[in-house]
Amino acid sequence: MSEQYLMYFIVPLWLAAGVADWIMHRRAGIEHNSGPKESMIHLLMLAEMGLPVLAALFLQVNALVLLFMIVAFFVHEATAMWDVSYAVTRRVVTPLEQHIHSFLEMLPLMAVSMVALLHWPQFTALLGMGPETADFSLRWKASPLPRQYVVWLMVAIVLFELLPYGEEFLRTLRGRWQRKVRRAA
Repeated sequence: MSEQYLMYFIVPLWLAAGVADWIMHRRAGIEHNSGPKESMIHLLMLAEMGLPVLAALFLQVNALVLLFMIVAFFVHEATAMWDVSYAVTRRVVTPLEQHIHSFLEMLPLMAVSMVALLHWPQFTALLGMGPETADFSLRWKASPLPRQYVVWLMVAIVLFELLPYGEEFLRTLRGRWQRKVRRAA
C-alpha cells in the first residue's frame, strides 16, 4: 500500500508543485529581474531530484540507491536555500510561492522516507544496524515497476517539468538578450 501511495499521491503532488512553482516564476517575470541564473538554479534542482527518481524507478533499491537519494535530498536543500537567497535580492518572492517551495522541499523528504520504509532492511543496513549487510551494488530492478506507470511518469516529467523549466530558461536568456540590445541602442 505504501508503494501505491508514493506512486499515485506523493509523486503527482510533487509534479503539481513543480508546475505551480513554474507558474509563480512566470508571474514574477523572472526574465526581467533574476534572469538566467535563477532559472539555471531551478534546472540544477530538477536534476538533483530527477536523478534519484530515475534511480528509484529503474535500479534495485539497496543501500547504495538509498544513500544516493539521501545525499541528493540534502544537496537539493542546500541548492533551494541558494535559490531563494538569490531570488529575494532580485525580485518579490510572494508568500504563495514560498508556500509552494515548502511542498517542493517536503515532498522529496516524504518520497525518500517512503522508499526507505519500503526497503527498511537495506536502510537499517546502511546505518550499520539490522540483520542484512548493506548492498552497494548497482543493478536493474529485479521486479520492475509497471511499464504503464513508468511511461506515464516519464511523459508527465517531460510535459510538466522539463518543458516548462526549459521554456523558463529560454525565456530568461531572451530577456537578457533583449536588455543588452536595449542598452546598446
